[in-house]
Amino acid sequence: MSLSGRSAFVTGGGSGVGAVIALALANAGAGVVICGRRAAALDEVAARHPAIRAVVCDITDEAALSAVMADAAPDIVVANAGASESAPLAATELAAFQRMIDVNLTGTFLTLREGARAMKGKPWGRMIAIASTAGLKGYPYVAPYAAAKHGVVGLVRSAALELVRKGITVNAVCPGFLDTEMTERSIANIVEKTGRSAAEVRAALEATNPMRRLVPPEDVARTVLWLCGPGSDMITGQAITVAGGEV
Repeated sequence: MSLSGRSAFVTGGGSGVGAVIALALANAGAGVVICGRRAAALDEVAARHPAIRAVVCDITDEAALSAVMADAAPDIVVANAGASESAPLAATELAAFQRMIDVNLTGTFLTLREGARAMKGKPWGRMIAIASTAGLKGYPYVAPYAAAKHGVVGLVRSAALELVRKGITVNAVCPGFLDTEMTERSIANIVEKTGRSAAEVRAALEATNPMRRLVPPEDVARTVLWLCGPGSDMITGQAITVAGGEV
């Protein structure tokens, strides 16, 4: 599959699954702009492929995101940036809930909205939100995160119907627990709060996957490539799980 001549915009491209997706798109021939808040991390990913360009941008900053998206003029938008926190519901402060909504839902909304504006008049476009199995089911201790990801799935389904006759597809990819830095941070947080060992916590997360392992980020990237490739024109408004049969 070749994406030669296509341009892509990937949020949260400086680490984890975002970096893997950006590299996969670049290897397929696309010119890729990655954005995030950490310049050093973005530059490190950009240095790995000449077709990747890094831009520092906070996806919750409406004006900044609008400017960088308009400059990138992408054919492919991957709304990947996100964050997670965990706490019992009764101990969750409003500020923590708002952080999860701001980054995971509002940031995705702004990314897809600006993507739709940038693609106006183009005969072809792909918008993909990296959601989570938490957007399709509940998990204990992450209610704000799950609420935000459920919102992402609803946003994708509605946007898909608006754009369905304009050559633009909109889909969500919903991984289970990923084998990335974000999961390692979650493990460390659980260890700190519970006193369990890192090995015990990792095993518990792996047990949510019927394959008994964390999801490789490369599998998510391959799903993104499939949604951008030939034969995907009729796939829109979907929440595609990459979770070893969990959902």
